[in-house]
Amino acid sequence: MTELMQADHVPLLFAAAALFCVTVYVLADGLDLGVGILFLAAPRDQDRDVMMASIEPVWDGNETWLVMGGTLLFAAFPAGYYVLLPAFYLPIMFMLFALIFRGVAFGFRLQATRFRPVWDAAFFAGSLLATFCQGLILGGLIEGVPVENGMFAGSAFSFLSVLGVLCGIGLVGGYALIGAGWLIWKAEGPTQVFGREIARAALILTAAMMLLVSLWSAWSVPEVAARWFALPNLFWLAPVPLITVAVIAGIWWAIWNGREAQTFVLSLVLFALGLFGLVVSLWPYVVPRQVTVWDGLSDPRSLAFLGVGVMVIIPVVLAYQAHAYWIFRGKVQHEGGHGGYG
Repeated sequence: MTELMQADHVPLLFAAAALFCVTVYVLADGLDLGVGILFLAAPRDQDRDVMMASIEPVWDGNETWLVMGGTLLFAAFPAGYYVLLPAFYLPIMFMLFALIFRGVAFGFRLQATRFRPVWDAAFFAGSLLATFCQGLILGGLIEGVPVENGMFAGSAFSFLSVLGVLCGIGLVGGYALIGAGWLIWKAEGPTQVFGREIARAALILTAAMMLLVSLWSAWSVPEVAARWFALPNLFWLAPVPLITVAVIAGIWWAIWNGREAQTFVLSLVLFALGLFGLVVSLWPYVVPRQVTVWDGLSDPRSLAFLGVGVMVIIPVVLAYQAHAYWIFRGKVQHEGGHGGYG
């Protein structure tokens, strides 16, 4: 097993596993973070009951992928971990505290009566802060982090940038779009109408920020511009923005005219296209333009131990989540003062 971990394709396998975990996290946890972002915009308390009930069976399982992605980065690419963690220490800590805070709000809101508005605001604030922090991290990755002698050479606030703020706003809009699509699919009556009404505003914000982030990245990071616009890459990558525009148009139409699940599915496709663009811009680096997946790989014994765990844990978590989504596949209804699956 140790000898197999020394092959040239091993970094690609572990990079693909880490990318898979991050992708599933963004797509899965994006829906419940999006519902949280939309929480205070809902016009009625009954709508908020239904919104929370729609994600109750799946929200904690979705966050499993964040833990798995971080574990893979630490175990498989330690060089990337010890550079990136101090670079993004503050947004990572604020994100984790926000996720914990919204989890507490999730549990307390169901039992609260007098202080329910307080927990509503806490659930919204935790969702918004966690999402924005993820955007700050994303913007920092695209711009790159200062490295000297293999170590992070910046300050605690080096992550702050215009690109990070743009990515944070874009993620807020994107998660809100996924959350609205989820409500269109899973809710009925006034709550579904609310999802349809707010989905177009979220789509406009998402599309605008995707355009701004793309332009700012190409202008401020020459390596990103060269990756996309140098020949022959330009010919190979030109369909990506065209497909993105087509998906945005499809979402705009589907919000009021398509099948109930169509807005949600197309929103996931839009996010997948954004992640593809990120991979194109950053590959093959763990630390952008500093450490590649080959340079930052862990030792063969650690990889052998990690590989066994990955082969066991990923299928188990996928099976659990598929089962949860299948069991709670119906519509959410508001009955007896709280939301639940009919």
